[in-house]
Amino acid sequence: MICDTMEEFVPQLLPMRAVAGLDLGTKTIGVAISDRLRSVATPVLTIKRKKFGVDADALLKLVTEREVCGIVLGLPRNMDGSEGPRAQATRAFARNLERLTELPITFWDERLSTVAAERAMLEADMSRAKRAEAIDHVAAGFILQGALDRLGHMARG
Repeated sequence: MICDTMEEFVPQLLPMRAVAGLDLGTKTIGVAISDRLRSVATPVLTIKRKKFGVDADALLKLVTEREVCGIVLGLPRNMDGSEGPRAQATRAFARNLERLTELPITFWDERLSTVAAERAMLEADMSRAKRAEAIDHVAAGFILQGALDRLGHMARG
């Protein structure tokens, strides 16, 4: 089920289960997973993309192992808020994934998440090679953390 808003997404989530965040690139998929209280996003891994079926299998295996109850996909909007080809590709990925899982799927505006991830890794004094290896799942962490913060605000009122 694809949920267009967080308000639609929240009721679909099981209590005390993690949520996954994805940074969908053309060559990789960065994956982050929350704790069971959905307060902290942790970058987990980067899946090297092959073809949709292989990518989806790897992703669904991971979310099953981690007892994930929902997926947040980073939606790469343009700076003016419009959606270009990358956002359309992300929505197509979500539609294809929806056919393979009962998990609710929603989107989170990922503008500047990669920039924020890069800045955080530079501040941590990571080497260029380590940054290149980690950028996608760290960006997924920023995407998921933004969504978790929104969920937290919704729960408080």
